[in-house]
Amino acid sequence: MTTSILSPQVQNHSVENSIQPKIEGMIDELSASLPDPKQLTSDQRRGIIARYTAVLEGNFIYWMAATLISVKSEGARPHLLENLFEEVRDAHPVMLRRFAIAAHAFPTDSDALVVDEDLTKVRKFLGRLSATQSLATMAFFEGFIQKFMAYLADLATLQGSTDMEYTDVHGVCDIEHTQGLFTALSEEMEVNPLNPEADIFEGVYLLRTLVQTIVFGQTETLAA
Repeated sequence: MTTSILSPQVQNHSVENSIQPKIEGMIDELSASLPDPKQLTSDQRRGIIARYTAVLEGNFIYWMAATLISVKSEGARPHLLENLFEEVRDAHPVMLRRFAIAAHAFPTDSDALVVDEDLTKVRKFLGRLSATQSLATMAFFEGFIQKFMAYLADLATLQGSTDMEYTDVHGVCDIEHTQGLFTALSEEMEVNPLNPEADIFEGVYLLRTLVQTIVFGQTETLAA
């Protein structure tokens, strides 16, 4: 079966008026489901920070690098490279580790095991190197993280932490990164459209489930 390449106008219309609004809707729904930090116990707050750190510290750069090597559009690459450049240059994993330690929430083996199954699914999915699906997945994650930073800071503050460099930096830079990823998705779809039989949101659903496991400590699947 041959796949026709849609015009740039149609592709951009699809991202701006179909894909992006759906992803933003899922971000809003997930954000609205977050429990009130003040209603959580200290152990529950610690668990969220620890599981988040167990996932992000060693995986975000890998996820973004996998997305970068999957894309075929030259127009998409600069958006991904800029994100990776900032992550590496400013040592964001170091910021995150320091953030977790200051909140007395450095992850244990038990924390890592809670998220292991869902994290493995995301790793394997991105390892398929499906460019448009990967870009949609990372756009979802960047968009969610930008909104999640204030929540994460509240958790840490209630745990007695005053080290908020990680949440301060990502609460600002991820706004631009999110839009850059949607732009990259439009660029990629112009030259490398997804097979019509594939679901562009497949990775988004997997990553959403992982986030739910980070927050709730168990898999809770929202309706697609």
